[in-house]
Amino acid sequence: MRIPIFALLILLIGCKQNTGETPTENLSDAQPKTEERPNMMEMSSDTLIYPEEKHFKSIKQVTFGGNNAEAYWSFDDKQMIFQSDYGKWGVECDQMFLLNVGESLMDKQPPMISTGHGRTTCSYFLPDNKHIIYASTHLVDENCPEVPLRENGKYVWPVYDSFDIFVADLEGNITAQLTNEPGYDAEPTVSPKGDRIVFTSTRSGDLELYTMNLDGSDVVQITDELGYDGGAFFSPDGSKIIFRSSRPKTEAEIKEYKDLLARGLVQPTEMELYICNADGSNLRQLTNLGNANWSPFFHPSGEKIIFSSNHENAGGFPFNLYMIDLDGRNLERITHGKTFDAFPVFSNDGRYLAFSSNRNNGGTRDTNLFIAEWKD
Repeated sequence: MRIPIFALLILLIGCKQNTGETPTENLSDAQPKTEERPNMMEMSSDTLIYPEEKHFKSIKQVTFGGNNAEAYWSFDDKQMIFQSDYGKWGVECDQMFLLNVGESLMDKQPPMISTGHGRTTCSYFLPDNKHIIYASTHLVDENCPEVPLRENGKYVWPVYDSFDIFVADLEGNITAQLTNEPGYDAEPTVSPKGDRIVFTSTRSGDLELYTMNLDGSDVVQITDELGYDGGAFFSPDGSKIIFRSSRPKTEAEIKEYKDLLARGLVQPTEMELYICNADGSNLRQLTNLGNANWSPFFHPSGEKIIFSSNHENAGGFPFNLYMIDLDGRNLERITHGKTFDAFPVFSNDGRYLAFSSNRNNGGTRDTNLFIAEWKD
């Protein structure tokens, strides 16, 4: 599950989620030549880069209002799919929107390609670049579900059992439903190899990770330890999976976790990153930083992880982006904001990093999308 993005800013802390015959292409065939890709840095502004952010060569702000997050690249890096609750675009809670890479949404509304009903989360492109997957509650209720933010004075995230995973084309037509189990099915992402989807589900009674084929077949559970496992992504070669997890250990922690989950809630204030092989083997904890470490994504080399964390801040914020080696060494701070930076995602060619940030929002709570030109 991913938290509804308007609540991210309220909490000052923080997907993935088709049985159809979705056409796929060989990934190598889907990649255009570099010179055919759009110039993303038109209308860029280096004033959006803080002096310490040495990995950003240039940066472009893409959205300019509302809460916009989880922007994921098409396999050919020409488009992005993201979720937004921007009221001026006619939505009351998160829906999915399509962005042509290189354009600015300062004065235009992008096409919405979810149903406009219920709440959606965690969209991702399929390898054919003509379909997406995402999770939605619209089959159960066309209205936006309520969002509880506190339970006994503590921050919580809702785990809606009405979430299922769907396939849609880029005109917004649902072409397949991939999950139909009781409980929460969401947070899907697709392997860069184009063969498997990883997602989070409560079908076992706990929040565990599963993988499946692109048509929803061959579902395999890959985690089985008590706690919330979610926000998973494959490595560039598809061999590994990185994810965030809250793993209660003490009797009191276990009771609290189970009690909350029974009511469709989780508490996200303490999360660490875990890594395993794509089949779930060789599972190990990657970070031990404290506080909330989440929204991980592989560096294009496959040897590092970029993620969002508030571990340096006892008060809970700001959140900044960090990078760490796969052996847990060489932790490096990437962004230097004073509020919120999260959801980092590299383009498939490794040239750009998309992320969500509160920077340049005029003192509001708006979270906007940015694309930075990356340099190592």
